[in-house]
Amino acid sequence: MAEIGQKARKAATALAQASTKQKDAALLAAAMCVRANIDDILNANAEDVADAQKNGLAPSMIDRLTLNPQRVEAIAKALEEIAALPDPVGSMITEWDRPNGLHIERVRVPLGIVGIIYESRPNVTADAGALCLKAGNAAVLRGGSEASRSNKAIHDSLVEGILASNLPEASIQLVPVTDRAAVGEMLKGLGGNLDVIVPRGGKSLVARVQEEARVPVFAHLEGVCHVYVDGEADLDMARNIVLNAKLRRTGICGAAETLLVDEACAATHLQPLVAALIAEGCEVRGDEAAQKADPKVKPASEEDWYTEYLDAIIAVRVVKGVGGAIAHIAQYGSNHTDCIVTGNQKTADRFFAEVDSAILLHNASTQFADGGEFGMGAEIGIATGKFHARGPVGVEQLTSFKYLVRGSGQVRP
Repeated sequence: MAEIGQKARKAATALAQASTKQKDAALLAAAMCVRANIDDILNANAEDVADAQKNGLAPSMIDRLTLNPQRVEAIAKALEEIAALPDPVGSMITEWDRPNGLHIERVRVPLGIVGIIYESRPNVTADAGALCLKAGNAAVLRGGSEASRSNKAIHDSLVEGILASNLPEASIQLVPVTDRAAVGEMLKGLGGNLDVIVPRGGKSLVARVQEEARVPVFAHLEGVCHVYVDGEADLDMARNIVLNAKLRRTGICGAAETLLVDEACAATHLQPLVAALIAEGCEVRGDEAAQKADPKVKPASEEDWYTEYLDAIIAVRVVKGVGGAIAHIAQYGSNHTDCIVTGNQKTADRFFAEVDSAILLHNASTQFADGGEFGMGAEIGIATGKFHARGPVGVEQLTSFKYLVRGSGQVRP
């Protein structure tokens, strides 16, 4: 692990000076290699999935783990989309002149070395590595044991692309072991060589990283995401959004976990929404009003309002207007992603102003909480903190800045 950190530091020095053309060429070559190596990637993934099923991994985790030709193609396309993004390194954030003639510029620079600790999703190997490289950072990736073969197969393609463009092989390194000790070494900072850590995984992993890391962390603990259906919501729109937000992919952090329905429309909207969820195979746990709406609704416990199910389960509650929804989200939410469905712009504006989450949506599914959907090509994760980065962490969020001050002989009196 110490050697990995040292190699990453040397690579980061070279990447910080690499041209946009060179970095983009590496990403495009990596995309070609992913496509050329699809059989190797899928075979490796099939072994991982078989072991995961044998070991009783949760269905939502197996869904995250599983690759197919379409998902491998999506990995390759994401690499190309990241290559097509503007290079943030060296870009001018702002500039100004002082009365004494000094010209001051604030420009973007790489963070340095980014460590990513993640579980299940092999696509993170490509997304995280590519985003770091585009932003001029070296990456140290530590994936979960359940995806070890898949991660290695994808990483091999990334390295092929890197070497084809004469960038350091250590630009993107994959930790070759999956034991907890490796995570511990990363949390210590690899001898001062890690500049930031990004955890992507379950609550226990993220909590450990936040508690033990000796370097800055971009993280969200969990995604307890809400859809609030306001009294002035169109029922058909609300139904479509709720079903998509909950069930399109239940295992992602932007999946809705709680449905809040305004008491003003409960008589017309609650039963159809609950029935639609149940018809699609979703278990509904609700308050008294939700239970009355459909006999198949199970009683919700206090714990349900705090729960990130990552499964076809949703908690449902009737609230008193947008104020009730805001209060519920403030008490039980995780500052990740929340949605309001309403035809009233003023109500939506109040929701946007008062809900303190990284991503807020009006009349759109919470499943859009994704860097790719934001036009960032991909993301390393969704940050719910308030320092440096918040929301999808893309290439810009993987940079810092420095000040360039240009003078003509000025001295300070």
